[in-house]
Amino acid sequence: MIDWNRVIELRNEVGPEEFEPVLELFIDEVEEIVMRLDISDAGRLARDMHFLKGSAWNLGFSEFGALCQQGETLAIRNRSGDLNLEEFVACYSTSKQIFMRDLAHAVGAEPGRTGVA
Repeated sequence: MIDWNRVIELRNEVGPEEFEPVLELFIDEVEEIVMRLDISDAGRLARDMHFLKGSAWNLGFSEFGALCQQGETLAIRNRSGDLNLEEFVACYSTSKQIFMRDLAHAVGAEPGRTGVA
């Protein structure tokens, strides 16, 4: 569900000091978009899914990123109604929970030093 190698790679790319702000920005932006998803506007849905896909894969949310890619494809093909939004939101929620729970251990940091509130 989480590609921890990608998480560590991102932490190394931005540095430990900038890692937490990057995580906070990701969580804020992704949650805003996830909560406003609307299958009735295929164009906007495709753009939102494209953004979510890139964000997810950049931060190691591999399963969520794959669902975003599927959603983007459905929207582009004008089949937005085939997207299961409940499954999509549940995948994001589970991914975030696992990420938050295991982050400090995965990046080898002291507990509480990498977390996002």
